[in-house]
Amino acid sequence: SKSHDHPDANLVFKRSSKIDSQISMATIYRTMKLFEDASIVLVRDFGDGRSRYEVYSNEHHDHLIDTESGEVIEFVNDEIEKLQNVVAKKLGYKLTGHKLELYGKKDRK
Repeated sequence: SKSHDHPDANLVFKRSSKIDSQISMATIYRTMKLFEDASIVLVRDFGDGRSRYEVYSNEHHDHLIDTESGEVIEFVNDEIEKLQNVVAKKLGYKLTGHKLELYGKKDRK
């Protein structure tokens, strides 16, 4: 819960092993599933074949995923939030929620 990234099961295992060297991957998978079922963590799929974990929060944010490094950047942008509502309204809908993931490579100019 102290992490500020989006670790996968292997990274959770590595971090947990430093605290308890007897922990197993099976324990990590079982525990993370229990945390997911209890809405303690959210499971995210950012298209890299790995399930990533994020501590559940009532605070909305979106994600920018660096396709080269795998880094996941959380952000909030009021303009994007307003535009989503405008698009939904134009199409005859009222938004009840959304998930936005942007993918890109760092501009090296």
